[in-house]
Amino acid sequence: MRILVTGGTGFVGRRLCPRLAAAGHEIVVLSRRANARVEGVARVVTKLDGLEPDGFDAAVNLAGEPIGDARWTPERKRLLLDSRLGVTRAVVDWIGRAQRRPATLVSASAVGWYGDQADRVLTEDTAPVAGFTHDLCAAWEREARRAEAHGTRVCVARIGVVLDRDGGALAKMLPAFRLGGGGPLGPGRQWFPWLHRDDMAGILQWLVETESARGVYNASAPNPVTNAEFTRELGRALHRPAVLPVPGFALKALFGEMSELLLMSDRMVPKRLLDEGFPFRYPTLAPALAAIFAG
Repeated sequence: MRILVTGGTGFVGRRLCPRLAAAGHEIVVLSRRANARVEGVARVVTKLDGLEPDGFDAAVNLAGEPIGDARWTPERKRLLLDSRLGVTRAVVDWIGRAQRRPATLVSASAVGWYGDQADRVLTEDTAPVAGFTHDLCAAWEREARRAEAHGTRVCVARIGVVLDRDGGALAKMLPAFRLGGGGPLGPGRQWFPWLHRDDMAGILQWLVETESARGVYNASAPNPVTNAEFTRELGRALHRPAVLPVPGFALKALFGEMSELLLMSDRMVPKRLLDEGFPFRYPTLAPALAAIFAG
């Protein structure tokens, strides 16, 4: 297949694109940087204008400003929304212009769609709780699903916390943990919907290649853990203590409203992926962390 990937230079995209190329697919990456380089990708474009959609079989839409990189000021919230909706809208409009339309659009969303749900087990059928993260993800998903009106099969991946040592949330945690200063965040009882980056790339590839897949899929490991359990396992993997809790009030003082990302509890499970036979490589946390830090 010939596949357009937006966000291909990001944390997940850098793992996905080589994987798709190794499977025999031709990958074109849409990036803001003309000099961007991605393993396995021969062509990078900076705009969709002039890129004819007729020759493409699928698109994977991962573009969007990182949600945890700055405090959620009104300006930052607008940027988070616009960066997701703008690219997604452009991709769907691009699909709509084709005479032979791409058959598949796989678009990112996030666990934030559900909002803070305490101990409740979250499947794809669980109703959300209102809040900024839900509003952001709901608008993002609506834009992607407009492609269904063009006859394109749409899959939406509600992504949990993707783990690997060279990016994402884990990379931000490592300095403190390696110095022995890691520990639970807030009460530590909040659920942490994690997954290994290899499984995240595998899920996206599976959604592209599985013609029967459509609609919303929770993209997280089958065995979520609490924040306290996660920090304990991370300390073990690094052979460091992880006993210094960070109180919730301190997180709120440091990060403002964005502390919601650290204190929110989402016991998300990938029910549809399990029911439909996706083979997780790392279903439990300890082996996933061991693989990440091996060598």
